[in-house]
Amino acid sequence: MVKTPGRFALAFIFLTVMLNMIGLGVIMPVMPQLIMDVTGEGLDQAAKWGGYLTFVYALMQFIMMPIIGGLSDHFGRRPVLLVSMAAYAFDFLVMAVAPIIGVIIIARLLAGAFAATFSTANAYIADITPPEKRAANFGLMGAAFGLGFIIGPGIGGLLGDQIGPRAPFYFVAALGAANFLFGLFALPETHSPENRRPFDWRRANAFGNFKQFRQYPVMLPIAGAIFLYQLAHWTFPSVWSYYAIEKFHWSSSLIGASLMFVGLMAAIVQGGLTRVIIPKIGERAAALTGAFIAAITYVAFAYADAEWMVYALIAISSLAGITGPALQGIMSRTIPPDAQGELQGAIAAIASLSMIIGPPLMTQIFAAFSAPGTPFTIAGVTILKTGANVYFPGAPFILASVLTFLAFIPLLIAYRRIGRPRTQTPEA
Repeated sequence: MVKTPGRFALAFIFLTVMLNMIGLGVIMPVMPQLIMDVTGEGLDQAAKWGGYLTFVYALMQFIMMPIIGGLSDHFGRRPVLLVSMAAYAFDFLVMAVAPIIGVIIIARLLAGAFAATFSTANAYIADITPPEKRAANFGLMGAAFGLGFIIGPGIGGLLGDQIGPRAPFYFVAALGAANFLFGLFALPETHSPENRRPFDWRRANAFGNFKQFRQYPVMLPIAGAIFLYQLAHWTFPSVWSYYAIEKFHWSSSLIGASLMFVGLMAAIVQGGLTRVIIPKIGERAAALTGAFIAAITYVAFAYADAEWMVYALIAISSLAGITGPALQGIMSRTIPPDAQGELQGAIAAIASLSMIIGPPLMTQIFAAFSAPGTPFTIAGVTILKTGANVYFPGAPFILASVLTFLAFIPLLIAYRRIGRPRTQTPEA
């Protein structure tokens, strides 16, 4: 039954999006210790497991996002959102009590599957909001996304230090259960029966998003640049906790504080400076400048040897956040207005694919260069054998810098194909 949503419906959607990001951020400071506890292995091997866990999480998000979107079009928004939230809470409870690494892997699979609700949350907003007000409410979801990542690491680090590495998982499970109960009473169905359509597996195809690049080949080099840039970007969230423990001997709370600072600086750049810098210097210069800042600061992170340097570099590297919006702006002007939705889906698919590949790659490299004498293998083939003379935990950041510099090649090819873009973007 479709009902008029009350004043609390939007609050539930906001909390759902924020809780998904809190859940992602809360585990980062404590995951190394939890993995070491359940495996009995050292930090280098824990990093490998951490990469595998991020891989299965990202893979399930990539697969399930279009499926969950299709299910919400068929069954309605309410059941999909409520079932996802209940399963998300249960998943964190499973991780809290997991006795072995295999249980944690299964839990991360489920977490990835049931955290893929952003498209359904946005569809719910579109259902309940007049067209002229949708941009503001979509912006509210962006705020929930950013706020969740600022809050999550701080809570995870504090609870991890004060109680133990499993405490943050209990915390998120309790929040998820409370939000599920809230949704039972606050969330009406908004997708009317006459607007529903049968579930079609052909539409629920994650790779279908990439068809955009076949239709508009001029976008292909920019897509390649975005992929390389995003691949490098995943170095920080996938390796940072392990790197901070190995190099600086930080506690969970110190790791959480540094990640909170990352989220805060990202919010300042994305929420404010982007609107000032890009119109002033133009999309082309903004994309190149942001990528250059990222490439240089990756190298600096690799060699940083003091805490003050870390925080200074976080502040400087946050300016690289202008790159993504600038590239999206360029891409959005190369295709017709009626294909903008598909463009956003394609960009999201690139980000998801980079998240599948990046974390396991970077954590494998960290493990190889933080455990002297350990062979670095891919698919059973020894690529190199590290020794005490090549002990270098910052190696993933060097690779990230190389990948970012490589992104300049397709980006410059794209600029040559599409000509010089306008120096200013229209006001939002």
